[in-house]
Amino acid sequence: MSLTRRRTAAALLALPLALTATPALAQGGGRPRPRTLHIAGDSTAALKYADAAPETGWGMALPFFLGRSLAVADHAMNGRSSKSFVDEGRLTALLEGVRPGDLVLIQFGHNDEKTEDPARGTDPYTTYQDYLRQYVEGARARRAEPVLITPVERRRFAEDGTAKATHGEYPAAMRALAAEEHVPLLDVQALSLAHWQRLGPDGTKPYFNWLEPGESPNYPDGRQDNTHFRPRGAVEVARTTARALLDGRVLARRDLRRLDEPVPEAWITWPQA
Repeated sequence: MSLTRRRTAAALLALPLALTATPALAQGGGRPRPRTLHIAGDSTAALKYADAAPETGWGMALPFFLGRSLAVADHAMNGRSSKSFVDEGRLTALLEGVRPGDLVLIQFGHNDEKTEDPARGTDPYTTYQDYLRQYVEGARARRAEPVLITPVERRRFAEDGTAKATHGEYPAAMRALAAEEHVPLLDVQALSLAHWQRLGPDGTKPYFNWLEPGESPNYPDGRQDNTHFRPRGAVEVARTTARALLDGRVLARRDLRRLDEPVPEAWITWPQA
């Protein structure tokens, strides 16, 4: 599938979710529309298609932890940084669907680190923060609440089995910006690093897109991916994000569900490309 067609398909799939943010009343009930959580991010959060399964973005699992008064519009896209997401017009498109009272969840870092790529690379304490401010200001201009989310950690371990931080100064730069701009911060980098440490090198493999040869027709030669998730990993990162929204008082307990309940991996589905 061409990149242009894939982008178009992703936009169309996000559209019904975004349309739930239209300020209309429920038919006959007089109830306000659901609030929408708009996700701006990279491949770790993005919608995946059937030709990529079992790779799964955590945004695909987030609705399992939200009450019926909340909807999700997942605008995250593979390979994007805080810079390229803006430069390609994706932030503008996202903001067009934002309504007062919505949330804009902002998680970048993986591709900002690719400083050898001028289309994506940013510097933690200058251009990275400058681009993130555009998301914050854009959400506030729409009377929505921006929420900064530090980038989820990769699967990296030292020889002694210690989980390694891989995002350099980007999480610290986001924490500093959140404090400066008085924006809620979900420190998913620290939370996921601690979770991977508890699971260990072998225990984390089922959470990431590690596949044996022949295990998936999409990866006939197998896969050893320490960045992207399988359903189990996406579900746990989504659960971590939902809990952080509660702990940070961004959402109330009534807005959430299943925080301490199992979510079957079979609930994850991948649309056709």
